Amino acid sequence: MDELYRNNTSLILEGGTFRTVYTAGILDAFLDQQIMMPYIIGISAGAMNACSYISKQKERTLRVLINFRHDKRYMGFRNFFKEKSIFGLDYAYDLIPNQLDPFDWDTYQKYDGTLLFGVTNAMTGEVEYMNALEMDRKCMMLRATCAIPILFPEIKINDIPYFDGGLADPIPIQKAIDDGFENHVLVLTRPKGYRKKLDSQSKWAMKLLKKKYPKLVELMQVRIDKYNETLALCERLEEEGKAFIFRPEYPMKSMEKDVKVMRQSYEMGYNLANSQMEKLKSFMKAQ
Repeated sequence: MDELYRNNTSLILEGGTFRTVYTAGILDAFLDQQIMMPYIIGISAGAMNACSYISKQKERTLRVLINFRHDKRYMGFRNFFKEKSIFGLDYAYDLIPNQLDPFDWDTYQKYDGTLLFGVTNAMTGEVEYMNALEMDRKCMMLRATCAIPILFPEIKINDIPYFDGGLADPIPIQKAIDDGFENHVLVLTRPKGYRKKLDSQSKWAMKLLKKKYPKLVELMQVRIDKYNETLALCERLEEEGKAFIFRPEYPMKSMEKDVKVMRQSYEMGYNLANSQMEKLKSFMKAQ
């Protein structure tokens, strides 16, 4: 474990709401092999997976998603009346981790690497990276990086409004490069060849947010191009032998309702990581 831990390799976790149950499978395979990466950036739901990973709670992400997916306190339109969110924020980010399915805060805070959550400043439209090891017990940083416009309200930290980190930096590999990492393990939640296109939800969100957060909307207008350019960078690094990329074998739904399908997605990630484990270890040791 120590040899793998001390290599110059980052771990980048893309978001994707319930698509990241696939990510959970990959990270659980890492835990089986006692692979703990020294530098991790989690974006949106990718950050949720990072929490379970460094707290070393195998299957916790899978368990939470499957057990609570159809609990209306966790996710349902009634939550809009109380919290302006499709998710029950206090239920999902406080009651579940602190009471119903306890999160191991002690192990989490003993992690001796770097864990960053990317968030988007709604006022400036810029990405900010927060030290996730300083996260409070109500998981405000996690709420902020997961705050999809319209589905979530803005999340305020130190009186600054934030939204989903994926708006400003959906695959934060450039941050890892800027921090001195030359090699990267990426867990993406879209199949190979995917390229983002403008969807109706994004158009609607931009119309509703334009007056209050004009800088954020400017960012959202160029988000697709940035995402696709970043994918191209990742693919180039992969060809150069500087990136090891995990991708799902087939498309998954962001708001998947079928818990059997979610379990299949988890197993896809778990089995893929195990099948690639020797190649992954060789990649990291070679660096």
